[in-house]
Amino acid sequence: MVFMPVATDVAYCGLSIDAGSRDEQPGQYGLAHFVEHTIFKGTRHRRAWHILNRMERVGGELNAYTTKENTTVYSIFPCQYLDRATELIADLVAYSTFPESEILREREVVLDEAASYRDSPAEAVYDDFEDMVWAGSQLGHNILGVEDDLRSFTGEDCHRHLSNLYVPSNMVFFVLGNLKPQVVFRTVERHMGCLNHTLTKQPRVAPSLLPTFRREQQMGLHQAHTVYGVPVCSMHDDSRYALLLLNNMLGGPGMNSLLNIAIRERRGYAYTVESAATLFSDCGILQIYFGSDLCHVKPSIRVIGDIIDKLASKPLSDKALDAAKKQFVGQLTVASDNNEALALSVGKSYLYYGCIDSNEATAARITAVTAQQLMDVAATILPKRASILTFK
Repeated sequence: MVFMPVATDVAYCGLSIDAGSRDEQPGQYGLAHFVEHTIFKGTRHRRAWHILNRMERVGGELNAYTTKENTTVYSIFPCQYLDRATELIADLVAYSTFPESEILREREVVLDEAASYRDSPAEAVYDDFEDMVWAGSQLGHNILGVEDDLRSFTGEDCHRHLSNLYVPSNMVFFVLGNLKPQVVFRTVERHMGCLNHTLTKQPRVAPSLLPTFRREQQMGLHQAHTVYGVPVCSMHDDSRYALLLLNNMLGGPGMNSLLNIAIRERRGYAYTVESAATLFSDCGILQIYFGSDLCHVKPSIRVIGDIIDKLASKPLSDKALDAAKKQFVGQLTVASDNNEALALSVGKSYLYYGCIDSNEATAARITAVTAQQLMDVAATILPKRASILTFK
């Protein structure tokens, strides 16, 4: 487990679990996310209504989310309720019963959630793109799953997934708050000590690089939605800091990003343009998204290519590189003021790195990135290596 003391009246605790949609087998697609939903539907000690109200009654929250490699179950609460939150999370992961009536009800909720994503082309284009770029691998299916599989899940399937993967060696319990360390460790040990079963998990296999593609899908839309994506390094590669800096420069949250200035502000091609680098344990992907009129898709792709070509062929000046680093480090500082995001980051960092990869440490590594390293990373995302999907 990992504990970070923070001077605040609000505390956070939860489990970061090294299990996600990537760990599903054929015929199970969507199971990790479905289990994340249904662990709240009853345990040996509580019914769904009692679980729902346990933290809410003291002003707290109980939440969870699933990614391709990770599931997190956590609570936010006034500091004096650490015992209540820890005991509840332990109850969920150790004693969930997955009642059949709740399975049937929640199945429809998850199917509606999946349908809502399909109704949003700006979301759906990412899912379809990733299914294509990772086709044939453990990463090549949607986190929300497919309808036939979702309709087949039973309480036994959910319990098997929980008992195989929600085990001590596969997860980290994290706590953040204004608490005494001895109280935290005593509380967690008392409630989480009931978990003692061993891990049963198929090994993850790094996806093969597939040929690049350029595809358009007719969706009958008024606006085109495009993803430009390139496989990149994993979360353990030393070049990830240069990649994160490059991604922030290209299409990070700042309105002064290179793509926002070139595509939206200067040319008016798109209302939204952004980039994101998603790093997995053995691979990664950088994706650039923009929504535009159909006539602006090809010009926008050319602009993206020109910007990346320039970054790969010409080193940034010292002044421009320092400015990019200063902006990124400042964003890290602002982000650290969000304790919920910080707590989730602490849990994930300890799960994958065995230590807290603090904002200060990340800032130091970002500051150390050289112009040559930035050029080298830009060369890995040149247009010739990119795949492109457009919904229109």
